[in-house]
Amino acid sequence: MIVRRLARPMLASIFIAGGVDALRNPAPRANAAQPALDQAVNVLPASVTDRLPSNPETLIQLNAAVQIGAGALFALGKAPRLSALALAGSLIPTTAVGHDFWNAQDAETRSKQRTEFIKSVSL
Repeated sequence: MIVRRLARPMLASIFIAGGVDALRNPAPRANAAQPALDQAVNVLPASVTDRLPSNPETLIQLNAAVQIGAGALFALGKAPRLSALALAGSLIPTTAVGHDFWNAQDAETRSKQRTEFIKSVSL
């Protein structure tokens, strides 16, 4: 019981901090997400893409809001399974776009991005 009371806020803190940062400054993440968004529009069916905002900054801000809200719920122990599922779901696009080590040209950059990718997947 005591471990959960300590571990949940510690784990949630990375999501909350990252979400606040993305909410305050979405432009760099939006620039990185634009190619993936363009690719998703070409691959996904129209029924899905019609519901996506066309502005990547809006998607970044929505993802940030999910991370902040679900992170806060997880930290407080409210609906922990649902909030953990929401956090895991929010990491999928963030990890795939933010740490795409398979596209890195430089070996050092590839290594750093692979490490960050593995860290994100482990969360």
